[in-house]
Amino acid sequence: MTKGTLYLIPVPLAEGAEHVSYTPFQLELIDHIKEYIVENEKTARKFLKAAGLKTPQQELRIHDYGKHVRDKVNYQELLAGALRGEDIGLMSEAGCPGVADPGAEVVFEAHKRGIKVVPLIGPSSILLALMASGFSGQNFSFIGYLPIDKGARSKKIKDLEQESQREKRTQLFIETPFRNNQLLSELLKSCKPQTRLCIACNLTAPDEYIRTQTIEKWRSETVDLHKKPCIFLLYAG
Repeated sequence: MTKGTLYLIPVPLAEGAEHVSYTPFQLELIDHIKEYIVENEKTARKFLKAAGLKTPQQELRIHDYGKHVRDKVNYQELLAGALRGEDIGLMSEAGCPGVADPGAEVVFEAHKRGIKVVPLIGPSSILLALMASGFSGQNFSFIGYLPIDKGARSKKIKDLEQESQREKRTQLFIETPFRNNQLLSELLKSCKPQTRLCIACNLTAPDEYIRTQTIEKWRSETVDLHKKPCIFLLYAG
């Protein structure tokens, strides 16, 4: 029996950004797929509706892959549709599944079972921020979250700055939105004045904010990043 395909479907980063996030092919594909693996069922259904889904939602089969159930997943059952020859879509809450978001395990399990995996074009906050930063796109690292402990976080920031200077590497990292201001404060305290910092906030939204300048210049400004999804990029090369 021919197996189905697992499509990796990026989700818009901001509400109402569907028109800048999708090609006609992707919108047609969303109508074709009847089974989805999602990080959050409520937001997934909201997105599918906003994308113009024509299939009645009650006809969809949606599997919850949220953090509360992820450790208990039976992947053979989760991917049963694809093993029967049906196409399945994988979506995280925003951005690209498997990149700083859940989904990598599902993709790996699909490969193990000989299921074709097709990544689709779509918004990635990491790549959009890197493109707009003016920093090296040839040598970069995405670190994820920095330590919460102040001492450990300060040390990590200094280590990343030194590595960036030594290797001419762009360092990208994120924080829980309600702790953004604390992270920015720590960056301004820990980094050298001429190190460059880019803050990319609310990407693809109407109030998108992207700015690059030295730590010295950031210290002379007041920026409120509280509860705003941000990517921080550091470059000391």
